[in-house]
Amino acid sequence: MRPDAVRLMTAHRSKGLEWRLVVVAGVQEGLWPDLRRRGSLLEADRIGRDGLAEPLTPGALLSEERRLFYVAATRARERLVVTAVKAPADDGDQPSRFLTELGVEPKDITGRPRRPLSVAALVAELRATTVDPRASDTLREAAARRLARLAALSDSDGRPLVPSAHPYRWWGMYEPTASEIPLRDRDKPVVLSGSALDQLANTCALQWFLGREVKADAPATAAQGFGNVVHVLADEVASGRTPADLAVLMERLDSVWDALAFDAPWKSAQEKEHARVALERFLQWHVMDRASRTPVASEHGFDVTLEAGPYEVRVRGSMDRVEQDAENRAYVVDFKTGKQSPTAAEVARHPQLAVYQLAVREGAADELFGGVRPEAGGAELVQLRQAAAKKNGGDAFPKVQAQEPLSGEWVGELLATAAGKVLDERFTPTAGQHCTHCAFRASCSARPEGRHVVE
Repeated sequence: MRPDAVRLMTAHRSKGLEWRLVVVAGVQEGLWPDLRRRGSLLEADRIGRDGLAEPLTPGALLSEERRLFYVAATRARERLVVTAVKAPADDGDQPSRFLTELGVEPKDITGRPRRPLSVAALVAELRATTVDPRASDTLREAAARRLARLAALSDSDGRPLVPSAHPYRWWGMYEPTASEIPLRDRDKPVVLSGSALDQLANTCALQWFLGREVKADAPATAAQGFGNVVHVLADEVASGRTPADLAVLMERLDSVWDALAFDAPWKSAQEKEHARVALERFLQWHVMDRASRTPVASEHGFDVTLEAGPYEVRVRGSMDRVEQDAENRAYVVDFKTGKQSPTAAEVARHPQLAVYQLAVREGAADELFGGVRPEAGGAELVQLRQAAAKKNGGDAFPKVQAQEPLSGEWVGELLATAAGKVLDERFTPTAGQHCTHCAFRASCSARPEGRHVVE
């Protein structure tokens, strides 16, 4: 006994079967009839009981296609629907000549169909109808009954086929929840990192909250593993544990690379080549004369507490590289392995670099300079995955984006804004480029795909 469902098949497969309703779709000239030769390279279709048969003539092909169309059309016991597309221009898609042989005048239908053509769209229309105050009670009840039928459908393992039809999945129907326990104690400094400051102030506070506080972010990706490996090897070179030799670094890379999960072997090989290029660029940067700067520490951790308007902010993190410039100032370097880089204007006010410089001002690098507090001499992003401009060495060198020593109060204002959002628990979603890789976009009210879930 076959289940009560729509069956999708070719005209050949429908031979000998019948249904109450049959839809023959896409009956276009050039597709039906299809008068192309049915041959193949070795013309195996011509092999018969009595040897090689002659290929079908165009007339014979047309008759065969007409018989096949007759088979498809006569599968309907009660109702037959035949569809085709008609382009405004004569050289566009046109309905098949077979339509005129049905004995019925075809109807021209323009515009988009009134009814949804997908399950998700159908559920959305039915859900909207059930809560529409302008709809009659009868219509709303009919929509609810149809939703109940959809929600009751399940596969052979008992899993629902249309889970979104059940009211339990209509998150927008629930009242907003509130926690009695504050997210942060107002009597203690707000703990933030440079990357958290960037998310809270410039990108999306909700993404930060769900990812960092709720711990609901997706597991680490291969791209993050790529970055972690390159950072570790860069630290080993800077600390002297590994020589600045590409062959040695690649040997170290080989020993851990297979632990990274990639979608396919070719992707692993491609990313490994990118890692090799990134390490080669790092070595070129490492040995070049960087305005007489000398390394003093790598992966240097810091933990400082700052005044930011009415708030106290405790900033914690790790600096990839701290260097001493010719004026005995502390210069911070941050290695990046992403495929995108900020604009020059964004680098000038890059929150993470600014936090590093602010931390230097507050004593984060004192121990590296013999207990004397150095001035902050600036900071830079070293984009290991991106090539420098030709005037700066081209493909062999990484793209370097520098931030001047801090001036003005904008960093303090950013910290105050971020701290205020955390303490007041104002995690409003903001749409932008960061949405592309966000794990929460399917339930985010700032995104079209999430809006229908929560509203």
